[in-house]
Amino acid sequence: MNRKIDIGIGSYTYTWSIGVPGYVNKIAMSAFDLIEKAADLKADVVQFADNVPLDDYSPDELLRFYLFARERGVRLEVGAKGLTSDRLRLYTEIAGILHADLLRFVIDDVGFEPSPDRVIEMIRPAIPLMEERGVSLALENHDRLRCADLLAIIAGCNSSNVGICLDTVNSLGVPEGMDEVIRTLSPYTLNLHVKDFVIRRLDHKMGFCVNGASAGEGKLDIAGLFRNLTALGKCRSAILELWTPFGPTLEDTIARENEWAINSMNYLKQLSY
Repeated sequence: MNRKIDIGIGSYTYTWSIGVPGYVNKIAMSAFDLIEKAADLKADVVQFADNVPLDDYSPDELLRFYLFARERGVRLEVGAKGLTSDRLRLYTEIAGILHADLLRFVIDDVGFEPSPDRVIEMIRPAIPLMEERGVSLALENHDRLRCADLLAIIAGCNSSNVGICLDTVNSLGVPEGMDEVIRTLSPYTLNLHVKDFVIRRLDHKMGFCVNGASAGEGKLDIAGLFRNLTALGKCRSAILELWTPFGPTLEDTIARENEWAINSMNYLKQLSY
């Protein structure tokens, strides 16, 4: 059965605005600011990812985020990285406070790269809590685990509450091609990261450079991807993510990031799929 895909933004839409280590941003975007941006852009949903670590906030602060978003007609999703048993349970509880039905997780963290079997061992005990809280876990393809590894984890968990967060570019780091990744992971996709990109050969011809692009301006067949995911009927949300190139100053970069966000959301909202 076809399912409408909510279109939204996330904390990796505005990566530079929120803050990147090593780049001093004197006026960093707050969680409230991000929700306000979503309302201005008429986004359905905001996904807080690991660059806004929600475990830094108290339950009362998290509740204020939820109420602020509800007043503006925006629902929330939760994201984190470094999937351990304790962090999975903690973020499931955080999702409950925020009335979020989706928890996106990047499995790895610095110095932490568990095997697929170990990931299954960590997820399975938390499935009853996820079911109780009405939360589904979406594992993101990043830049280590191959599609086959992610499918093995999904099969080992054997739960409708465990699926995929499909990122359209990350698996280039494995490397696996975009078409292969989309074809393999789409049937299990609960959440999509819309990240358009361009590839150009370096001037000296020895290698390629992959850069981000405003949605609809790169190599990604976004309309085709939406049609496919809609027909499959599992994907709940599509979150715009941007790899905005730096330059020449941080202020210029943030201005371009904001322009790309506006243009990208305008493009996504007019899609027919």
